Amino acid sequence: MSRPDDPRSSVPRELAPLLRREIPPLAESIFEAIEKSIPEYQHFRENVIEGIQQALDKFVDHIAVPDAVVYPHDIHRKLGAWEFKSGRSLDSLQAAYRIGARVAWRHVCAFAERRALSLRAMSVLGEAMIAHVDELVSLSVDGYAAAQASAAGTLERKRRRLTELLVGDPPAPWQAVVDAADVAAWPMPATLCAVALEPSSGHVDELLLPPDVLVSLEDATPYLLVPNPVEVPRMIRALDRRAVVGLAVPPQEARRSLACARRVLALSHAGVLPGGQVFDCADHLVELTLLADEFLARQLAARALAPLAPLTTRQRTKLAETLFAWLSARGGAPEIAARLDVHPQTVRYRVNQLEELFGDRLHDADERFTLELALRAQTFLGRD
Repeated sequence: MSRPDDPRSSVPRELAPLLRREIPPLAESIFEAIEKSIPEYQHFRENVIEGIQQALDKFVDHIAVPDAVVYPHDIHRKLGAWEFKSGRSLDSLQAAYRIGARVAWRHVCAFAERRALSLRAMSVLGEAMIAHVDELVSLSVDGYAAAQASAAGTLERKRRRLTELLVGDPPAPWQAVVDAADVAAWPMPATLCAVALEPSSGHVDELLLPPDVLVSLEDATPYLLVPNPVEVPRMIRALDRRAVVGLAVPPQEARRSLACARRVLALSHAGVLPGGQVFDCADHLVELTLLADEFLARQLAARALAPLAPLTTRQRTKLAETLFAWLSARGGAPEIAARLDVHPQTVRYRVNQLEELFGDRLHDADERFTLELALRAQTFLGRD
């Protein structure tokens, strides 16, 4: 139904049958002008002709029965959708509408001269044509936008599926991953890294991320997969939430990069790692290795440092610090004393105690290595 202020409602109804007779020659003239200016439209000639015919028919229908129910101009929505699916912008289609309007106006002028229409009638017809073309353009824009949104939604689903395959455990057959990447229009990178994100109720603006970043934010432990990672920490800081950058790995190892990133994120929450906003797994390989299995790490610390167990907490702490400094420094009492900020004589006294507790183990290379691992594990676990 036409709106009360629709200029087409003001055109005298008696002009409708006269204008309808003008449609066949006008449609042909419009198509010839469009075909000449926009050669690519020759490839879907029938669609263009149908669009022109429907546009002219509906224009006259508006004039003939302004209060009638007017059905949507489906062909013009489809023309907009076809433009998107053809990989073009709306520029050519909008140019076609302008060409059609110019040709139609010339025909209307000739029609008005033959029928001796008044200047007022000409003015009303001109306004009606402008309103009609505006409506057709709006319909095509709607069709273009709908096709664009549908494609984006479809692509998003395909990329979500690809993301799940890349980090799946057990891993999916690699050919299935490659096929999913092709379907999702995602170029397979040489390397990628996972980024574990802290869960948050805040919205992540995906526009801040490069378009090739795969995103999974619905998960209880959200993450990103970043191809060919460069300056990832800078990019992640823009998201304004705690995050851990996983190791750069071949795509086949994406799940391992994600597992490491999630482990470091958990360690940061547990206080094992110092506070911060963005962590990098590459900076915490020792912690990841020692705490890959906390049960085994605790067993190692308990067994290797068993000689310290009978001592008081204060004694254990001081001797453990001294043992770690002695193992790390490989120097004499003065160097160790400087590191611990105590007197060298104090260091000599504590080392003598350690000699009594650990005996020959302090002079065996393998045992010294085990003791250092145990002390590091105990330090990491003690921060929990």
